Amino acid sequence: MFEKFANIFRIPDLRRRVLFTLGILAVYRLGAHITTPGVNVAALEQFFNGQAGSSLGLVDLFSGGTLRRMTIFALGIMPYITASIIFQLLTVVYEPLAKLQKEGELGRRKITQWTRYMTVGLGVVQSAAIAIALRSSANMVLDPGMGFIVMTIITLTAGTTFVMWLGEQITERGIGNGMSLLIFAGIVAGLPQGIADLINTAKSQRFGALTVPVLILLVVFMVAVVAFIVFVEQSERRIPVQYAKRIVGRRLMGGQSTHLPLKVNSGGVMPIIFAASVLSAPMLFAQAAFVKNSAWLSRTFDALRPGEPMYELIYMIAIVFFAYFYISIVFRPDDIADNMRKYGGFIPGIRPGRRTSDFVNDILTRITMVGAIYLIVVAIIPQLLISGIHLNHLWLVGGFFEHAPLWVTNGLGFNFYFGGTSLLIVVGVAMDTVNQIESHLIMRHYEGFSPKSGRVRGRRAW
Repeated sequence: MFEKFANIFRIPDLRRRVLFTLGILAVYRLGAHITTPGVNVAALEQFFNGQAGSSLGLVDLFSGGTLRRMTIFALGIMPYITASIIFQLLTVVYEPLAKLQKEGELGRRKITQWTRYMTVGLGVVQSAAIAIALRSSANMVLDPGMGFIVMTIITLTAGTTFVMWLGEQITERGIGNGMSLLIFAGIVAGLPQGIADLINTAKSQRFGALTVPVLILLVVFMVAVVAFIVFVEQSERRIPVQYAKRIVGRRLMGGQSTHLPLKVNSGGVMPIIFAASVLSAPMLFAQAAFVKNSAWLSRTFDALRPGEPMYELIYMIAIVFFAYFYISIVFRPDDIADNMRKYGGFIPGIRPGRRTSDFVNDILTRITMVGAIYLIVVAIIPQLLISGIHLNHLWLVGGFFEHAPLWVTNGLGFNFYFGGTSLLIVVGVAMDTVNQIESHLIMRHYEGFSPKSGRVRGRRAW
C-alpha cells in the first residue's frame, strides 16, 4: 500500500496537482481563523453550542466551523452552491439558458460567469442579513452601528468570493472537486476536537460505570456507519443495454452488451444541504422582535426548533423532496433514451424511445426513494445522539412518550462528531478523490489502489 501511495509522487503532473491542492487547502484553513472585526466571538460561540445538530449547526458544519467564529470565510461556499443550483434549475425551465448550455464549452463558460456574479449578489444579501441579525442580538457585537454592517458585508462577501476562487483553482489545476474538498477540509479539521471530546468523556467518567462500554459501542457504531455509507454510495442499479451491429464506413461497429448504472444515491449530500438551508431561515427569523412579541408566532417558531417533532418531520419531507428535485435536474431519462436510440442501443424487452424513457424513469423513481430514506437515516443520527427527538412534546399523544428511553427524547447530550452528515461528506469526497488519483495512476500504467486496477507495477526510481 505504501508503494502505491509513493507512486503518486513519481508522476510529475500528479505530484504537482496533489501538492497544489494541499497548498490551497492550507490557505483556506488559514483564512478560517481570521475573525471578522467587531464580533463578540465568545457570545457567538455560546449561541452555536445550543444549535448543535440543527440545520444552522449543519450550515456551520459545511463552512468548517467558520460561521460560529464569524471569520472572513463565514459564508463558505454556500452562496456558490445556491447560485449553481438556481442556474441548474433555470436551464430546465428557461429555454435560452438550455440552448446556451448545449453550445458546448463557450456556453458553459458563460453560465459559469453568471453563476459567479450571482454568488457575489447572494453573498451581499446573506452577509447583510447576518450583520443585521448580529446587531439586533444582545452582546454579539462590540460596537453596533452602520459601520459594523458595511464592514461585515464587505468582509464576508470578499471572503466567499475568494473561497469560490480557491475551489475553482482546485478543480482546474488540482485533484478532485474543489468545492467538495473545501467542505471536506473544514470537517476533517474538527475531527481532532471530536477525538478530544471522547477522551475527556472517558476521563471524566460521564456515564459512570457504563462510560467505557458506551464509548466502545460508539466506536463500533462509527465503523458500522462508515461501512453502511460506503456500501450505499457504491450501490447501483445496472440496466442491461444491447447495442446492435451497424456499418460505419467500411467497419462493422457495435454488437456489444453493456449496462446503464443508476446510483442509489445520485444526489449525494446535496438534498441534506438544501433541506438544511430551508430550515435555517426560521431560526434566523426567530430572533426578530416581531416574533418574540407575538405569542402565536413564538409557539410556531418554537415548534420549528431542532429536536421538535414538527421540525424533524419537515426535515425528513424536505430531504425526500430535494432528493427527487436534484435528480430531476441532473438526470434526464429522455436524453438517455434519445442517445441510446441514436447509437443503436436498446434495453432488452423494452422498445426504444418513449418506452425506454419511461422504464428508466420508473427505476430511477424507486431507487431515489431508497436513497432518500438512506439520507434521512444518516441525517437523523446526530440529532438522536445530541438532543434526541422530543416526542413527549407532541400534542394530545405526548403523554404516551413520557416513559420513553431518555436517549430517544433527550439524546446522549454530547456531539458525536463521527456520524451522520459529516461522515457522509468525508467518505463521499474521499472516495471520489481517490478514484480520480487512481485514474491518473492507471492512465500512466501504474497500479491503482484497488486490487483489480493494476496494470504495470510502479518503477522503483524517481
